[in-house]
Amino acid sequence: MTLVEIETGLRAQRGTLDLQNIVESAAIFLEGAPAREIIRWAAATFGDRLTLTSSMSDALLIDLVSRVKPGIDVLFIDTGYHFAETIGTRDAVQQVYDVNVINVQPSRTVQEQERDLGPRLFGRNPDLCCYVRKVEPLNRALEPYLAWISGIRRDESSTRAATKVVEWDARRQMVKVNPIASWTQEDVDNYMADNGVLINPLHYDNYPSIGCAPCTRQVADGEDPRSGRWSGLGKTECGIHL
Repeated sequence: MTLVEIETGLRAQRGTLDLQNIVESAAIFLEGAPAREIIRWAAATFGDRLTLTSSMSDALLIDLVSRVKPGIDVLFIDTGYHFAETIGTRDAVQQVYDVNVINVQPSRTVQEQERDLGPRLFGRNPDLCCYVRKVEPLNRALEPYLAWISGIRRDESSTRAATKVVEWDARRQMVKVNPIASWTQEDVDNYMADNGVLINPLHYDNYPSIGCAPCTRQVADGEDPRSGRWSGLGKTECGIHL
């Protein structure tokens, strides 16, 4: 089966979202392909039913995707707990890149959450806090789309080591595309330096992995880059990619 046949078959089955076999074929054919080729396949296959998510830690994925599909929707989950630098990066991205940033908000404000579930839920039950403020809002925001692009990489953590470049997102019943899954940190650094990619200024202050302010700390030299996330809570993922 060629990539053209994969795309043709995928279009024919969109009505029923019976996409799993085609996704498996695409994952095999696109493994080892350059990130832009993977993005081109996704853009040609899904058109405007393709979106991109970004935590605004940097604009690497936004830079890559916008060169292939200008004007693409970029979903940013505004949890209410972000660093000011992250919000500033979001605003800068909208000005610099040819993308449509969509600010996705939880169904409850921080104040309403504290009223209903008590204060500092992020410290008492971080899984529930992440679900309420990240996972559920993203699930709602993804409903109009057939596929979404994420920037996760295999080398980031053991929970991401088996990531495929194209996957079936069973929980959301849609396609998930991971064009930089095989990239190393060196690949990331080189691309950002070569292309002048916007980066969250917190990176320059020892925050290699940036999430919500209450659950993110600075990382010391030699520590795992994601060790600053949910430090001391026995948690490594917010739940979006699990």
